[in-house]
Amino acid sequence: PDCIGEEVAKIVGDAKEGDVIMLENTRFYKEETQNEAGFVEKLAAPFDLYVNDAFGTAHRAHASTEGVTKFLQPSVSGFLLAKELEYLDG
Repeated sequence: PDCIGEEVAKIVGDAKEGDVIMLENTRFYKEETQNEAGFVEKLAAPFDLYVNDAFGTAHRAHASTEGVTKFLQPSVSGFLLAKELEYLDG
């Protein structure tokens, strides 16, 4: 399925605890790299929280890394990202 829209909302809404949902890559939308507000809102809509565990993209102010944090609370780092930061801290 796509990464935004009614189909995604239904899939997320029907998900049970422990389910894994794979969605389309957000990079197919130009609005992703532009961090466009309307796209961000659609992307965040079906979700309750945000976990960023992608160290290699955490610095980007894109819709899926920075924009969604304005709509999803809590927005937190994952274990892998925390581990990378600990490594850099020495």
